[in-house]
Amino acid sequence: MVAVLLMLALIGVTSAEAASRVETLFYEAEACQRELKADSARQKYRHHWLRCIDKFKDVYRQDPDGKWAPAALYRAGALYLELARFSGSDAHEREGVDLLQRLVRRFERSAYRPKAQALLGAAVKPSAPRAKEPAPAKNTKPAPAPAPAPAKAPVTRPANGAPATVESLRFWSNPNYTRVVVDMDEATAYRHHLLKKDPEIGKPQRLFIDLERSRLGRDLQRQIPINDDLLMDARAGQYDTDTVRVVVDIKSFKTYKIFSLNNPFRIVIDVWGQGGDALATAKPSTAAPAPAGSVARIADPGKLSPGALARQLALGVGRIVIDPGHGGKDFGAPGYLKGVHEKHVVLDISKRLAKKLKARLGCEVILTRDTDRYLTLEERTAIANTRNADLFVSIHTNAARNRRAYGIETFFLNLATDDDAILVAARENATSEKNISDLQKILLDLMQNAKINESSRLACHVQGALYGHMKDRYKQVRDKGVKQAPFYVLLGAQMPAVLVETSFISNQRECQRLIDPKYQDHLCEGIVAGIEAYMRETNPTAFRQQSGKKG
Repeated sequence: MVAVLLMLALIGVTSAEAASRVETLFYEAEACQRELKADSARQKYRHHWLRCIDKFKDVYRQDPDGKWAPAALYRAGALYLELARFSGSDAHEREGVDLLQRLVRRFERSAYRPKAQALLGAAVKPSAPRAKEPAPAKNTKPAPAPAPAPAKAPVTRPANGAPATVESLRFWSNPNYTRVVVDMDEATAYRHHLLKKDPEIGKPQRLFIDLERSRLGRDLQRQIPINDDLLMDARAGQYDTDTVRVVVDIKSFKTYKIFSLNNPFRIVIDVWGQGGDALATAKPSTAAPAPAGSVARIADPGKLSPGALARQLALGVGRIVIDPGHGGKDFGAPGYLKGVHEKHVVLDISKRLAKKLKARLGCEVILTRDTDRYLTLEERTAIANTRNADLFVSIHTNAARNRRAYGIETFFLNLATDDDAILVAARENATSEKNISDLQKILLDLMQNAKINESSRLACHVQGALYGHMKDRYKQVRDKGVKQAPFYVLLGAQMPAVLVETSFISNQRECQRLIDPKYQDHLCEGIVAGIEAYMRETNPTAFRQQSGKKG
């Protein structure tokens, strides 16, 4: 009897110690969560979220039937859903839903059960059919060709629980390509569907996007006339109390792509016509590209421009778009030297590059900006597409926390292959590393139509010529090579496109060099030599004919 009593007492002490340990673990997990929520910098990195989630999951594993178990499941599930809003990861949302569903099943009397059910209701919405223009289920395919299957809607939603607001509609257009952008103040889930033409009710073919948990902005222009060869207009309306529907009325098209970008959140609709791969003969406008929020268009076909004439003579590259990175409110990377910013340096380099390309290669050169003004990343590529550019070169300066880092590297659009490339892409995209994984999913869908091989060859020629030119004239020049990474500014480019990181503005020696006009001239000469080498490899016979005519 005494032995039994001693055993029961020992078990009681052990249980009390275990309960105390689990309680301590829960409070530690709670402290981790508070620190995370109070630090926006930490929220940019996935491992900080997962560390707190693992602490709550450990509480549940230690005592799956104890009083702290439902609270731990609820906290871990809620953190997973919040992480999913940042990362756009289906896996994170599934993990959160699984934990909350486990709580609902196992703890029917817990006060956390109704809270979990409320979160599940917000995370998993039934796709009920609507009147008029029914929205398909999430995985439903649109009408048969020529449309591609609809993209899967992202799982991101407004972080504060309030409805997202549609702030503006923008577009860029030429006869064979149109880009429409829907600007929003918060991320939200969306789905799209293609509707057939309905002559009985006088409806053209329509592409619509339903934006969940959304409202129309007070100052939104609800309909923008497009009236190009592909589209009639784009319009937005409050479809029901919880949904904004954006409709694009179609004249004709070959294919389309829809994807979203972050910081700020916006949805991009690219539409290509039947002649989308052919060379347009429309004369480009001589005006500067339209600022954000307005319209950039190609003028009516008329007299052939020098670039169009060059293409008719099979010279391969007749028009090049140079994109000085950043601008306006976006200063880019700060320089090592006080008052030096990337946006000013790259504009100076780009202007010099444009002059040298015109003089040496006889190409038409267009700058996406020739003053200190702000352009969105998707606007830059849209300018190149609507101007029927043959090459797109985006000019940047590199930066790193380690101020000893230096060198030159050239990127083309592809999946990132190393951590350094991800860091550069995150900085140039004005986003965080968590969004790169979502962008890589988009790329998997887009790469079949992207000029990946041509862009890779162009990048190799530019990097090789640029490094060779600079190392012969300066000491301590590092070849960081050709890299691939997902850059918003290159996304959707219909021509070979590269991004050149000319030098590290965060390095003392290279920052001083970057503001030197002679150094800028040498950088431009190296880039021009690389483009010329690419042109010679692409069409050597035609290039010789061009050179002969110039002499």
